[in-house]
Amino acid sequence: MSQAISQTVKGTSTGVSGGASGGLGPATATLWKREMVRFFRQKNRVVSALVTPILLWVGLGAGINKAFIPVSRQAVDAMPGEAGGHGYMAYFFPGTLSMILLFTAIFSTISVIEDRREGFLQGVLVAPIPRLAIVLGKVFGGASIALIQALVFLLLWPLVGSFPGVGAALAAGGVLVLLSIAMTAMGLCIAWPMDSTAAFHAVMMLVLMPMWFLSGAMFPVSSAQSWLRILMWANPLTYGQSVLSRALLGYDAVRTGLPVAVEVLLMLVFTAAVLTMAVRKVGKPRRDGV
Repeated sequence: MSQAISQTVKGTSTGVSGGASGGLGPATATLWKREMVRFFRQKNRVVSALVTPILLWVGLGAGINKAFIPVSRQAVDAMPGEAGGHGYMAYFFPGTLSMILLFTAIFSTISVIEDRREGFLQGVLVAPIPRLAIVLGKVFGGASIALIQALVFLLLWPLVGSFPGVGAALAAGGVLVLLSIAMTAMGLCIAWPMDSTAAFHAVMMLVLMPMWFLSGAMFPVSSAQSWLRILMWANPLTYGQSVLSRALLGYDAVRTGLPVAVEVLLMLVFTAAVLTMAVRKVGKPRRDGV
């Protein structure tokens, strides 16, 4: 299958007039389609990608929700969810959505190492297409898979809260798009120079898991210690998590203290930065030429 798709990429790009630049659209679409086909053919991956976050949300959310006992009005205001009439499971719901995007970024970009090992990536690199097509195909493919999983999980929201409204739902969808693109692009930046899947997993766990943990997904900025607050404010994922929580819960649960417009702007800047970094990484030849 890899050889067939590689030949498709080559044939598509060479059949377009204008050289390498003319093959950007068809090559990107072909690589995007390959990511989608690969995902849905791996039934175990589809099931685990959906079941794992649900188990974590139910297990951790229900456990902490039962253990939480407010002692004063000040404590209630400082704890996640309670000020808006929601429990911890509702607060943790947006955090689980971002975790789905995180895991998808890991699994979708690790295929870069596998493609290089199998020889598919070498075939794509020698094709007369711009390397930007590789970045866009991989990132949009991973982001599409992440969005599908997140939207399926989002169907469980009526179990913990009411429908937030059309405007809030669209805002949540926009944030999910930005987060999925940003996380997949960051995963591509990490995976591109690597040859070992074990090393890739280690780096991803070292970088992305702390980003998620310190994004307000599990606890708000206001309840963290001062040194943790600094890390959370410096974490760009915090602002995407904040906007997502505002859209679903209807109030500032993460408590960054910033207006929504500023948080959206920071997420746009972060997404553009990691995309640019991915393009530069892929555009720069490796020492081994692949």
